[in-house]
Amino acid sequence: MELVKKVIRTVEKYGMLYGGERVLIALSGGPDSVCLLDVLNALKERWRLSLSALYIEHGLRPEETPGEIEFCKNITERYGVEFNVVSINVRDYAEKEGITLQEAGRILRYLCLEQEALRTDADRIATGHHADDQAETIIMRLIRGAGRRGLSGIPPVRGKVIRPLIELSRDEIEEYISSKGLDYVVDSSNLKDEYFRNRIRREVIPILKRFNPNLLNTLSRTAHILREEDDFINAFVHKALMRLISRKTSDTVELFLSPLEALDRVILRRALLRVIDETRGLRSIKMENIEYIIDLIKKGSSGDRIYLPGGIRAIRGYSTLVITSKKPQRIEECELKVPGETLIKEAGVVLIATIEENVGSYGDGKEVACFDIDSLRFPLKIRARKEGDFFYPFGLGKRKKLQDFFVDEKVPRDIRDSVPLLISGEDIIWVVGYRTDERYRVGPSADRVLKITVRLSRF
Repeated sequence: MELVKKVIRTVEKYGMLYGGERVLIALSGGPDSVCLLDVLNALKERWRLSLSALYIEHGLRPEETPGEIEFCKNITERYGVEFNVVSINVRDYAEKEGITLQEAGRILRYLCLEQEALRTDADRIATGHHADDQAETIIMRLIRGAGRRGLSGIPPVRGKVIRPLIELSRDEIEEYISSKGLDYVVDSSNLKDEYFRNRIRREVIPILKRFNPNLLNTLSRTAHILREEDDFINAFVHKALMRLISRKTSDTVELFLSPLEALDRVILRRALLRVIDETRGLRSIKMENIEYIIDLIKKGSSGDRIYLPGGIRAIRGYSTLVITSKKPQRIEECELKVPGETLIKEAGVVLIATIEENVGSYGDGKEVACFDIDSLRFPLKIRARKEGDFFYPFGLGKRKKLQDFFVDEKVPRDIRDSVPLLISGEDIIWVVGYRTDERYRVGPSADRVLKITVRLSRF
């Protein structure tokens, strides 16, 4: 059939299959996935394929799911294809991550497919995305705001994931399954107008087709051009990222400011998008948020920060930019090791204490602080703030409430519990990273000083 020939051309065009692969099919029971199953089954001899299928139960339509699972089980049995089911809790994940149900479902679906591919030793994961999905995605991103990467749409191949139907229209798919007498199930969520994609499908695309009847092919061709250009730019960005990243975890990335500031805004935007996309805890950052981060890099000062959706913060330091979704933690009380290194995990710093001769250099009170060792009461402790705390800020000459000091210094509310306080007896002698206490300043008569240096933690 003509549709099968078109799929063959698509597979060969994008190098989706070479022969002998085990392919995991994402099977929902809808017309797209049924068509995908039937076509790959028809082509399995051509490419010597071994097929299996996975149904993902989202926990959102309990009244429909059992019937869909039974349908998928029956159709895979007819094809002699291995079939499995996994369940995910989309609603809980969306609430936990502060994202939409649709975004949560997409993330969890691909995670499940990757895990099943690993379990079954599958070489490829095939999904039923088609040209209409491509057009809807591009229009959605255009309306919401996107750059070249976003407007390049759904890639035909990404890692193990292949989309053999990506150049077929929904009409072609429906005509194919009708001509072959194939049954399918209808997902009721695809009929609800509260979903943005459904409204694009039912309201916007029909209007656009009045101006360009060949809309699907036009958008598909545009996406292909943008994707090729995007790949070219990405190669340049990849080289830039190798000297940008200081450290990265699942919810935090730290970037060196010096090379960041020197980057052209176009490359900087792309580099930020790339590193955010690869950092799971930062994926709720949108395109418009990137511009705020760029302004922070280009125009901000040390200590400046911006707050983004999903509890994400971008913080400009002395030499680095930190973007994180990690919630600030209240510091647990501990003793300062003298001499030695004390890790303050909650603040992400290490305090390095040494005892030295008084040479008249006393630090800035931020990254380095010095104290007359004979005036201190050991052991020195580190703790978080308490109600009623006060100290005598160096240079002020009078007592000040810690709360008022934080306000005057513009210390963000969300990090005040994670600012380490160094305590001698009952006195705050250093608000670490900000100011020492006037009462414990080093005088010229002091023989020895306690010198403490702040370093960022790598743990």
